[in-house]
Amino acid sequence: MTITQSDLAEAFSADKPASVPLLSSWESRSKPKTPPLHRLAAYATFFATKRSVEHRPYRLIPVEELTPDELRRREELLSELTDLRAAEQRDIGTAPEPDRAKRGFWYFDDRHVITIVVAQLPAERRAMMPYADPTQPDYVELYTYADLDALIELHGHIRALNPNSQVNFRIATDLAPDDYTTHLVLLGGVDWNLVTRELLTRVDLPVTQVGRHDDSESGGFVVHAQGAGERLFAPKLANIGGNEVLQEDVAHFFRGTNPFNHKRTVTVCNGMYGRGTLGVVRALTDGRFRDRNAEYLKQRFPDLDSYSILTRVQVVNGQVVTPDWNLPESRLFEWPEGQG
Repeated sequence: MTITQSDLAEAFSADKPASVPLLSSWESRSKPKTPPLHRLAAYATFFATKRSVEHRPYRLIPVEELTPDELRRREELLSELTDLRAAEQRDIGTAPEPDRAKRGFWYFDDRHVITIVVAQLPAERRAMMPYADPTQPDYVELYTYADLDALIELHGHIRALNPNSQVNFRIATDLAPDDYTTHLVLLGGVDWNLVTRELLTRVDLPVTQVGRHDDSESGGFVVHAQGAGERLFAPKLANIGGNEVLQEDVAHFFRGTNPFNHKRTVTVCNGMYGRGTLGVVRALTDGRFRDRNAEYLKQRFPDLDSYSILTRVQVVNGQVVTPDWNLPESRLFEWPEGQG
C-alpha cells in the first residue's frame, strides 16, 4: 500500500508535532538531514505492525500495546535505523553526544561497551510457549528471555543516550570473559540471573534477596539496618477470584563499581517479580520521573561510587506505576545510611 509523507506526519504528530516538509528533509535524496533518534523510534514503531494502517487516520500504536512479534520487529528496525544513522554521523565526524541538559543517569561519557544482562527463562517455563522451542519454525529467541519488557525499555533508552557506544544484551549464561569487564547492567534477581547472584556476593551490601523456590512463595529482601536488626520487605499479593494478584512488588536498585573492572560500573535493577524489575528500570527511563529521580540520587548520594535503594513498585490493574523516589513512601531502605 502507499503511505505518504502526509500520512506519516499525521501519525508522528501524536508523539510530537511533525510536518510534511520535516519528513521531506529526512527523506531527501539530494540534501538529506539526519533525523533525531526519537523520530527513528517512531518510524520503527509505525512499520513494526500492520495495525498502524488498519484505519484512517493512521496512527502510532503505543509500544506497550505491541505484541512480542511486533516488539521484535520494532527492535530490528530501530537497530537498523540507528546503525545507519551512526554510520552517517561517522562519515561526517563523531556522532554528537546528547547536550548536557539531556544527559540522564544512563549516559556513559567514556563511550565504552555497555552490556545488559538478563536471565533465560527456566526450561519448564519455555516448554509452556511454542515460540520458545528452537525446533519450531516460528521460534523467537526473545521469548526465552526473562524480564523482556524491562530489557526492551532499557536497551532503547541506553542506545539513544549513548550513540557512540556499543550496547549489547546477553543471556547471563552466555557471557564471554570480555563482557564481564564492560559497563554491566543486570536485570532480574538471584533466582534466575546467575550474574546478579555472583556479583552481589562480591559487594558488601546490607541487603540480601530471599529467592522464590516456586510460584507459591513471594520471597523478599532482607535488610540488615544499623542498630535495628533484620527486617524483611516482601511483595503484597491478594487472592482475587481464586487467583494470586500482585498489588505491590519490592525492587532493588544498586549502582557501584564493577568488581571485574574498577574502571567500569555495574547497575542492578532487580524486583521479586518481573513487574518490580520493570518498575525500577522505569524509575530512570520514564520521561515524567527519570530526571527528578536522577536528581534525587545526585543529592542523596553525592560523589559516592556505590549506593542502593530498596523501593516499592505499585501495580494497579496489572499495570506498573513508576516509583517517585522523592516520595518517602516509595523508598523502603537506602544505603549507605546517613548520607546526603
